[in-house]
Amino acid sequence: MESIWQKTQKLPSFGSFSSNKSKKANQKYDVLIVGGGLAGILCAYKMQQAGIDYLLVEADEICGGMTMNTTAKITSQHRLIYGDILERYGVERARMYYDANEHALDDYARLCESIECDFERKDSYVYSVDHPKKLLRELEALEKMGRPAAFVNDVSLPIETVGAVKFELQAQFHPLKFVERLVQNLNIAEHTKVKEFGVHTAVTNHGTIFADNIIIATHFPIINKHGMYFLKMYQNRSYVIALQATNHQEREALQINGMYVDENDKGMSFRNYQDMLLLGGGAHRTGKSGGKWQELENFAAEHYPKAEVAYRWAAQDCITLDGIPYIGAYAKNTTGLYVATGFNKWGMTSAMVAAEILTNKILKKHTPYEEVFDPSRSMMHPQLVCNALEATCNLLTPSTKRCPHMGCALKWNKEENSWDCACHGSRFTEAGKLINNPACDDKDM
Repeated sequence: MESIWQKTQKLPSFGSFSSNKSKKANQKYDVLIVGGGLAGILCAYKMQQAGIDYLLVEADEICGGMTMNTTAKITSQHRLIYGDILERYGVERARMYYDANEHALDDYARLCESIECDFERKDSYVYSVDHPKKLLRELEALEKMGRPAAFVNDVSLPIETVGAVKFELQAQFHPLKFVERLVQNLNIAEHTKVKEFGVHTAVTNHGTIFADNIIIATHFPIINKHGMYFLKMYQNRSYVIALQATNHQEREALQINGMYVDENDKGMSFRNYQDMLLLGGGAHRTGKSGGKWQELENFAAEHYPKAEVAYRWAAQDCITLDGIPYIGAYAKNTTGLYVATGFNKWGMTSAMVAAEILTNKILKKHTPYEEVFDPSRSMMHPQLVCNALEATCNLLTPSTKRCPHMGCALKWNKEENSWDCACHGSRFTEAGKLINNPACDDKDM
């Protein structure tokens, strides 16, 4: 099960920390970045551009987790988030969120002028099949914010909708082609696993690294004693199939002229890559049941009966209490420790936003929109209760298979042949090898 991105682009390899010829073991850096997904890589790139002495360490290989499984849409339209932010935090915070993501989109556009990565400007749409009032609420929020959007009645999808909210000139690209060029001169150590953190130190399997600042960009944060991230987030799995057709007429039927996502998080997403249609959906909380690939394949059989499934893969996303990422100081009292997490299925723009905010923090510079992403903002949201109840139920579930992260029961996932944790989203192979964090170690099965 490999994504289209993995199949069509290989990434360069990097030595481990101990074999990194340019830096000797036990050396001190201004910044240590832990996690080699897109967020960590963009942090490293911006640090290098700013002249900061940094090292990025990755426990396995760069982009071996969520980045290679994205649908790779670069957009400031994150379902119907602006109505929610405006209602919860006010107009100014909603503007901050919008402006942060538009700035990220512009950053990608500038970088992609010199990187061949199939970058294309595309209009983005959030559609609804049965809730026009939700769309109108979002448009009203954007109007109050003074930010552009439009309502469209007809969308080029094979399903009935009640309309969509349209953002013009968003983008899509090939994420691994982008990364392949971006990492060429970055200071990266692969196969370097952090086993323990201390004050300005990280003990790895290849020696101790000292750093004035540490950024945790490991998808789900791996330090439990600060920040309460195990209560502030859960993980959600979603699925993608890439459809292709054999003749010109059938290929034309797969072209949808834009990027689309249902306002309902149980709905589907659509985008093209070359002559293929990427169809996403089947989402569910990790460790729970859901539609998975079967839901997508059933939809394709009904609406695109002459198309074939060329690729299929799955992604996993950290979902925050209020739909906004946590970017900034790891916790209120953690000097020199930072985090980038909770991208809520919008990892492309959120990764760039994180890189901008965290680089500025290292440089002691203020970012105009950093306040809305503050990880120490209020936890008082209904989702907090849901997360706590889910964790309690799983902790009390009788099972011989327990997650080494915090002891929750593991559930067998027969479609993906993995042991999954519904508390915090860790996943393991049948033999117990770690697939997804926040667990840091393999599980003895």
